[in-house]
Amino acid sequence: MEIRPVPFDHPDAVKLNDEVQAEYALRYGDGGDETYLEPSHFAPPNGLYLIAYDEAGVPVATGGWRAQEANEENYRDGDAELKRMFVIEQMRGRGLARRILAALEADARAAGRTRMVLETGTQQPEAVALYLSSGYEPCDKFGYYRFHESSLCYAKQL
Repeated sequence: MEIRPVPFDHPDAVKLNDEVQAEYALRYGDGGDETYLEPSHFAPPNGLYLIAYDEAGVPVATGGWRAQEANEENYRDGDAELKRMFVIEQMRGRGLARRILAALEADARAAGRTRMVLETGTQQPEAVALYLSSGYEPCDKFGYYRFHESSLCYAKQL
């Protein structure tokens, strides 16, 4: 397994993003995550986007972080927001998400970010379990979905 940085608009990132959007639609019955994202959000040193590739070079997991500062969406100065954590179904349960999460946390910390934040939902119990077991705690809601009942927000000091 190889984890490497790629631009958010890399073809493999687009492919996996399409897959995660389809999964969101299945779980929530809508069109997917409507949070505004663009490739520049994940450009170092203000972010990072990672893809894990299997031995055959197939993209199997992804995740990224982007810098946030205090604003009207309830972020705080120094936040790093976790986005698009996803592992394809056939590769789940192998610790890939945990490896990507650790790499993203280390990179955000090295970039001077002080807190990693994330938003997930009530229909993603596997994600909630990963974050809780990785030291994340519930926090005040932030971001695009901060007023949605199904939104769950977590934070961890870096």
